[in-house]
Amino acid sequence: MIDKNRRGEHARRLLSQRYRQWLRLSECFVFVFAASAVVGIEHCGQLIWVANGLGLSYLLLAPRWLWMRYAAAIFCGMLAGGLVAGPESWGYCAALSACNLIEVLLAAFALRKRSAQMPNFCDQRYLLRFAVYAIGGAPVIASLVLTAGFSLWDRSVTWAQIANWITTDGLGNAITTPACVALFQNRLRLPEGRKSWPLLLVLIPITIGAFAPWKVPLVFLLYPAVALILFRFGLGWAAMSTLFITAVGSWFTIHNMGPFAMVGAALSRNPTVLLQLYLASGMFLIFAASSVVDSLRNTERRLRETASLHELVAENSRDVIIFADFEGNRSYVSAAAERLGGWSREELLGHKSLELVHPDDRGRIRSVIERLRLGGSGELAEYRIRNVKGGYLWVEGNLRSVHDPSTGVSIGILNMLRDISHRKEAERKLQDAYATLEALAATDPLTHLANRRAFDQCLANEWRRCLRERLPLSVLLIDADWFKSYNDAYGHPRGDRCLKHIADSALEAVSRSSDLVARIGGEEFGVILPNTQSEGARQVGEKIRAALRGRRVSHSANPSGCVTISLGSATMVPTMGDHASTLIQRADEALYRAKHAGRDRVCDWADTAELMLVS
Repeated sequence: MIDKNRRGEHARRLLSQRYRQWLRLSECFVFVFAASAVVGIEHCGQLIWVANGLGLSYLLLAPRWLWMRYAAAIFCGMLAGGLVAGPESWGYCAALSACNLIEVLLAAFALRKRSAQMPNFCDQRYLLRFAVYAIGGAPVIASLVLTAGFSLWDRSVTWAQIANWITTDGLGNAITTPACVALFQNRLRLPEGRKSWPLLLVLIPITIGAFAPWKVPLVFLLYPAVALILFRFGLGWAAMSTLFITAVGSWFTIHNMGPFAMVGAALSRNPTVLLQLYLASGMFLIFAASSVVDSLRNTERRLRETASLHELVAENSRDVIIFADFEGNRSYVSAAAERLGGWSREELLGHKSLELVHPDDRGRIRSVIERLRLGGSGELAEYRIRNVKGGYLWVEGNLRSVHDPSTGVSIGILNMLRDISHRKEAERKLQDAYATLEALAATDPLTHLANRRAFDQCLANEWRRCLRERLPLSVLLIDADWFKSYNDAYGHPRGDRCLKHIADSALEAVSRSSDLVARIGGEEFGVILPNTQSEGARQVGEKIRAALRGRRVSHSANPSGCVTISLGSATMVPTMGDHASTLIQRADEALYRAKHAGRDRVCDWADTAELMLVS
């Protein structure tokens, strides 16, 4: 059912299209017939021959596959009009009609080489081709064909008749074709919203008055009026006005009235020739002015489209677009500014570029502006600007230098601002999370001291620093006495609390921020003491031991009845060729010595080395 409806709709569309085609062909025949009958083929005194221009306009607008049908309608219309208008035989009228058709076809094929190419009399190149082919070339070739045909027919043709053929046909094409094309394409619509149609009516008395037999010629008033019509209504109405002027001027001139009849009588010249020159120059003026006006209108239209597109992009962009000179005076702020900090466009225009920038960021942004002024192309900058409430928000500015297209000199800065407060907050949270993770990775979970990884990293850093500055570096190694016995007697939970007591005691004794206390093993602890001599390290060790004993953590397996620790101390001034592992090894040897010496004591590696030398 649906396919049947589609086929019916398609058939109706084809029938309507064919009906319109035959209607246009009939219209072409009627108009060409009327033009030929009214003007007259034989009358050699006519000023213009409009039938050829009329037929040419139909061919320029019709599909090329219909040209043969239109050619037949044009030929029949000219033949019928010639037979009605004059007493000549049908053979003579057919010969003239054939030559006219040849002229029309030559101009049509030259002007419309492709089927999709439509006439555009406002285009300068098309206008030049129209003048060469339709106004000049085709009438000349047709007149030569007519001359050759008549010479074979034993009928003489004078050079005056040939010149008259070329002039009347050229003028007819120049005036009639643009007017008819404009009529068929635009239906000569009046501009919307303009009540200027009385201007067209004013042309009637101006034209009649210009060709009336006044002592003072007023023909100079015509083409200013036509030019005004061209500017207000377009080429179609201007061509129709010129056609009206031609008809009125022809009637007056043929009846020996008007300024051209007077000048012709005074100079013993044919007045129709003078009128034809006047009309030709007038048509050239109209076409040239139309080309310029159309070019200006196209430029204006493109500028409006470009401005509209730029406004659409700027007004709907999430980024704020600001243009300012290098002194900070803003001349443009996009609508997105109202979503940035709560400022209105007018308020941002009243502020200079650096006024709202955070004081800590102004120097950096001022340097960016200076680099752009000195020839930089563009930079990205993150900075803070003040909002309406007085707080600050982070923005990312894409600053680019703008150059004058004619001189190439930098004239200002285009800044595309984007609110990155949420991104900055996310970055801050990420940094906090990373710092927390780093802290967790470097912290012992039981005692909350630094772990072995942090201890080794700190020792390597301090070793390099003391090597550069030639300073002493001390290390304490701490070990809980009889800790396995403590775990066996009291259990692991109390063992963990015991380790916390040792850690807290070490933290109480170590007061400098540069010192580090770390848990480096099960019950082993380490203390790094930069810029500390061996005596100072021993004193710190004694403080730690005393602080733990002061806590009186009971330990039944310890002879002293409480938890105690043993400490090994070592000090070195790092030199080239030494390693931090040597310092740890010495502290470990001192710790071993403290264990074997009875525990609950501090032993320094230097003392241990002296004892070994003595023994």
